[in-house]
Amino acid sequence: MKSLPGILETPRLRLIPLPHAQLIRYSRLPASLAIELDLKPVRRVVPESLKEGLDRIISDVKNNPDNYLFYTIWTIISIELNIMVGDIFFKGKPDENGNVEIGYGTYDDFAGKGYMTQTVGAITEWAYTQKGVSAVIAETLKENMASQKVLQKNGYVQFKETHEMILWKHFKNETHE
Repeated sequence: MKSLPGILETPRLRLIPLPHAQLIRYSRLPASLAIELDLKPVRRVVPESLKEGLDRIISDVKNNPDNYLFYTIWTIISIELNIMVGDIFFKGKPDENGNVEIGYGTYDDFAGKGYMTQTVGAITEWAYTQKGVSAVIAETLKENMASQKVLQKNGYVQFKETHEMILWKHFKNETHE
């Protein structure tokens, strides 16, 4: 994994953490963000769950400018296609036990192409280079088999189950497939 300041790269993808101004464009004027990043425009639908949290995310990024990487959305760009294919984010800085939680989604037109498997691997690896991180957590709906496969391929293991959700954890010393 190659990385530039604040940007992660894999052989196929570039992950760009959005600073406050770009995050606002992402949420309100997505076409302008694509233009600013010199990307092809993409048809994307922001899931309701993310829409509901965007104002909080924008506020958290604004209030944590020196540590915004744990609060912002990282846009996922296909290097080959020069287009945004999905998003990934942390749900805040590490807790007192060193856990950070991720959330992610692939845009419909790009699902099933392995982008998210590579992204989760890269962001998990990056998280362990950050101070205080000892494990990465994710949750999936029980019926979301694609998301479960992404996590399994990256060495995540189930550690809790609720009526609707499965919680997954990746420990620092685990290796990626």
